[in-house]
Amino acid sequence: MARDDDQTVRAAVRQAVSVSVATGLYGISFGALSVAAGLSLPQTMALSLLMFSGGSQFAFIGVVGAGGAAGAAIATAGLLGVRNGLYGPQVTPLLGAHGWRRLAAAHLTIDESTAVGTAQRTTAAARAGFWWTGVGVFVLWNAFTLLGALLGDALGDPRRYGLDAAAAAAFLALVWPRLLGPAATLARGVAAGAVVVALAATPFLPAGVPVLLAAVVAVLVGIVAAPPPEPVASAADPRGAST
Repeated sequence: MARDDDQTVRAAVRQAVSVSVATGLYGISFGALSVAAGLSLPQTMALSLLMFSGGSQFAFIGVVGAGGAAGAAIATAGLLGVRNGLYGPQVTPLLGAHGWRRLAAAHLTIDESTAVGTAQRTTAAARAGFWWTGVGVFVLWNAFTLLGALLGDALGDPRRYGLDAAAAAAFLALVWPRLLGPAATLARGVAAGAVVVALAATPFLPAGVPVLLAAVVAVLVGIVAAPPPEPVASAADPRGAST
């Protein structure tokens, strides 16, 4: 049993490292685009270190680069950042963090760390996946943000290298296994509904709002869908299957 636990933890760490590298490379794109939008190097690094939410950061520089007011940029970034708060109830029971670890976990609760952590089968693997992903993404994202900001002019438009799709591809790879198999019917329905809502709302609502509306689909399904009944253990078989 201990060997199986070690294997699941190692698998979670490998997954975390791969996601961290893919997401970190995406930071080059943000650094280059941030400087191109008119932000200084210190401002760019402050966004990555303190905001640390790729979607919110891109939304912020998108508004600033288009000539929008600071208030509009902050509001747009804030709307996208709300989703990270929704992850808290998912990861808190898994981590059991207290004190400074709880504060660190809050800052590292992002799409990738939540996806890797909650995808694991054991508590030890979930914790390893969350922390390795969170810390790995934080370090590599900021390192590559700095690199992108310094080399922005030499790189040109980083989107032509496909770096703008790296993080999305990595996240899709994490979610995809949950959409396969006969037991994933509900998950596929939620995913399809979220996509429809987001696509329908995008032309009419500010950036960030379609993402929140898509999240509401999953919340409503979670409220309406009845949880599966717990198996009742019998004296003959403590796992719940009578012999």
